[in-house]
Amino acid sequence: MWKLGIILFIIVGPTLAGIGALIPLTIHGVNEINPLLLAGCAIVGAVIAIPVSLFLGKKINDLISSKGGVTA
Repeated sequence: MWKLGIILFIIVGPTLAGIGALIPLTIHGVNEINPLLLAGCAIVGAVIAIPVSLFLGKKINDLISSKGGVTA
C-alpha cells in the first residue's frame, strides 16, 4: 500500500497542487495575485494529496489482493 501510495503521489500531488494554485487565480485574477496566497494554496493542495494517494493505493491494493495477485 505504501509503495503504491508513493507512486500515486507523483501524479496526484502536482495535480492537486495545481488545482490549489488555480483557486487564488480565479478569485483575484492574474494581475492582482498575492504570491503568498498562491504558494499557500498550492501547498495545501499538495498536503491534501497525501491521504488521497494513500487511499487510492489501499483501494488498488485491495483490488489486486482480492483477485489472488501479489500485493504491493
